Amino acid sequence: MRLVFIPLDAPEPPALPAQLRLLQLSGSSMGCSWQVQFYLPACQPQQQAAFWQNGIQQELDLVVQQMSHWEAGSDLSRFNQAAAGSVCTLAPEFCTVMDYAIYLARQTEGAYDPAAGKLVNLWGFGPAENRHQPARRPSEADIAGVLAQPGWRDLQLNRLQRELLQPGGLSLDLSSIAKGFAVDQVAGFLERHAIPSYLVEVGGELRGYGIKPDQMPWWVRIETPPASAAYPTQTNWDGLVALHGLAIATSGSYRQFFEQDGRQYSHTLDPRSGYPVDNSLVSVTVLHKECMIADALATAFTVMGEQAALDYANSHQIACCLMSQSASGLQVQLSRTMQAMLDT
Repeated sequence: MRLVFIPLDAPEPPALPAQLRLLQLSGSSMGCSWQVQFYLPACQPQQQAAFWQNGIQQELDLVVQQMSHWEAGSDLSRFNQAAAGSVCTLAPEFCTVMDYAIYLARQTEGAYDPAAGKLVNLWGFGPAENRHQPARRPSEADIAGVLAQPGWRDLQLNRLQRELLQPGGLSLDLSSIAKGFAVDQVAGFLERHAIPSYLVEVGGELRGYGIKPDQMPWWVRIETPPASAAYPTQTNWDGLVALHGLAIATSGSYRQFFEQDGRQYSHTLDPRSGYPVDNSLVSVTVLHKECMIADALATAFTVMGEQAALDYANSHQIACCLMSQSASGLQVQLSRTMQAMLDT
């Protein structure tokens, strides 16, 4: 069965010029690849490609410069190293991301945690100096020690002044939201230049707008776990999403993990317990107008677990697809908003 999801309140797509030229660009950023496809009036010269390539890369580089926890010279890294009691003035983009990250941490009571940097490093999934060593399960004492340090509840953001207080020893990690924000930044760049139709992808997170010359939207397929002994997939489920004024982000516990003593440990950590997530959810896909929000919610829902995630999505009108593993195989649940978007 093929399931098609169409935005409920998407605006009418803009009219396309009579003659268009498809431009396809790609590059790398934030440890992953990016691809952008969009339509230009055919009369624009071919050398314009350099303008678009550089403009897109600059938008992505801005996010890295401000919010990367892998770059020692980034604004985020400088905040992490700041002395206790320091007040750091954030760039507008950094402030926007932190504002939503703190909001979501409160909304989910810490299931989403922008201040889990030390926990991520402890498990070997971060940019700590010993990152080259294999990931391993830390001791209970080490986990308890990290959880006892300042966390998201200690974050104080003055939105008007764009000032963030470093309480002391707090380590930000925005890897679960910055990539989605980067997608939004590229989309904004294209829209400022009146591009009528585009598809932006950064590391698997996507945002699309408009229609193509064949009058079709940008269709993308909802990601499912690859077939394996651990994750047998259902072959009769096939979800397509029309990305017109919509972004999509997926979080999957199958993507990155390590094995120790015969057990798999997911790279997605539950910052409330200090341990990797241990629930039936295998993959979470969220649709939203902003990729930043879709990206963060996909991570939060993975941590929350199936029922809590579904309850939150339904109460906040979030479109999401939850895939969980059961004895009979992969099970799919859709939030009410996602169900309303369904066109079979």
